[in-house]
Amino acid sequence: MNDPRIEAEVSLADSYRAFTARRMAVLAFFVLATLTSFVWDVATGPALLPLGDVVSGIFDPESLTRAQSVIIWDVRLPYALMALLVGATLGLAGAEMQTSLNNPLASPYTLGVTAAATLGASLAIVFGIALPGIPQNVIVPVCAFATAMGATGLILVFSRSYGATVDTIVLFGIAVLFAMEALVSLVQFVADSDTLQQIVFWTMGSLGRADWDKISIVTLVFAVCAVFSFFDVWKMTALRAGEDQARALGIAVERLRILVLVRASLLCAIAVSFVGTVGFVGLVGPHISRLALGEDHRFFLPGAALAGALMLSLASLASKVIVPGLILPVGIVTALAGIPLFVTLIVLQRRFG
Repeated sequence: MNDPRIEAEVSLADSYRAFTARRMAVLAFFVLATLTSFVWDVATGPALLPLGDVVSGIFDPESLTRAQSVIIWDVRLPYALMALLVGATLGLAGAEMQTSLNNPLASPYTLGVTAAATLGASLAIVFGIALPGIPQNVIVPVCAFATAMGATGLILVFSRSYGATVDTIVLFGIAVLFAMEALVSLVQFVADSDTLQQIVFWTMGSLGRADWDKISIVTLVFAVCAVFSFFDVWKMTALRAGEDQARALGIAVERLRILVLVRASLLCAIAVSFVGTVGFVGLVGPHISRLALGEDHRFFLPGAALAGALMLSLASLASKVIVPGLILPVGIVTALAGIPLFVTLIVLQRRFG
């Protein structure tokens, strides 16, 4: 006679394996879709290159002519790779913010990090800031990154002083957001027409600033932060189930929240400092992942990064084909596409979840 407890354990193990297999299949689909979009992005541009030549040129650069090598390796590959990296970075940052703040509307913009980066870039453009030992072409990203992390530090100092609760952090973040936007408006007001045009273009978001050095920096920061995120997946999953339950499991909730927000702010700051303002990726990417993979952060966090990478890669592709012969700022594309996509996700979550 079979033991009912053993049968229950076997059934539970089978259900868990099926649960894991389904989510791994979804992640595999995200990977395949992202790679497809990436190759398509590299193959798209004013210079019409056969898809076969592009694919072979990526794996065998020696098979390319000099002109093809310049087009693929110096122009299109950095552009397409930066789209993947920035999308993944913003997707991961948004997912961690939504979990740590228990707010489905949280994104890399909730704490004013992006507005602070815009302020730093605006100051560098208007006042021609020069820093010893730093090339002039990276002054704007450096200033954007410095002000973004400065804003994060300010929020954390205040939140630690008054308790690192969700409400405290969100309220301080909103205050910083409006303060930074007011300062950006002030800088734009005193700017001349040429610098004002540069500021406006920076705020639209563009992948055209990508090069291999910037790609290396974003890759390094993303990889380091992703490793720390992986070590916190169980804590994050428990936190998503509720603060009381997380504390009952021995998790220092306030400390975890601050560490996660520092990590997410670093990801957001490094991304926007190189490409400018790119909206909706950090907000919509996590919702796509949550709808497809659930709240288990072993799958949710990688899914959010992949969804963000796929979104920005598709936006990069669309920016080249919407207006023939003209590359639109990718931030405009993500904003226009993100609004209906976000509304659709809300409807789907209401219907199925």
